[in-house]
Amino acid sequence: MEFWLKKSNSDKFMLPVNPESFSFTEKHNNTSVNVNSIGEVNLIGKRGLKEGTISSFFPNQNYNFGNNSGRKKPYTYVNTILKWKEAGKPIRLIVGGNINVQVTIESFKYGEQDGTGDVYYLLGLKEYRAVKVVKRPKPKPTKPSKPAKPSKPQRTTENKPKQKTYTVKKGDCLWNIAKKFYGNGAQYTKIYNANKSKIKNPNLIYPGQVLVIP
Repeated sequence: MEFWLKKSNSDKFMLPVNPESFSFTEKHNNTSVNVNSIGEVNLIGKRGLKEGTISSFFPNQNYNFGNNSGRKKPYTYVNTILKWKEAGKPIRLIVGGNINVQVTIESFKYGEQDGTGDVYYLLGLKEYRAVKVVKRPKPKPTKPSKPAKPSKPQRTTENKPKQKTYTVKKGDCLWNIAKKFYGNGAQYTKIYNANKSKIKNPNLIYPGQVLVIP
């Protein structure tokens, strides 16, 4: 299996010694909340960025377990990674035919441990997700229209009743609110149907919400 780090087609290299193991961690941005009538629930969020580390060494000599073809001096690899890190641009990690992902260099620790001249390193990587910015076209100027003649106000014989509302307080639920206004908690569906634009789940209401009472 080959491990490649690549910034461009002309600026890339294969790791001369494969890591013994490597792994990525992938998190989800879930949120845990407490609901009065249910208890704790988990709201599933969007996928987070993958994170991982690669640990190995850049050899100063040929080893029978290494990729010796085209091998460079250890600090040539070190300086290339430092250059990429300072550039502030993502690179690409390619592992065999299974992994091909853009990453950023989050950390790079390196040094020598013995007199061989081999340089051991720990490379921290994080998935890079590009953000596309869409520019909105400027609205075309419109010609001012001629003012319309004022229409005569129509007389109405009936006055529309004012809409009844209720502001949710801490500890409230739709059942209790329905019982307060209708005398029967089972009528909570009336309030839910009249406020579907505000209430996604009838079991989830929050203090400060202003509900229409039909």
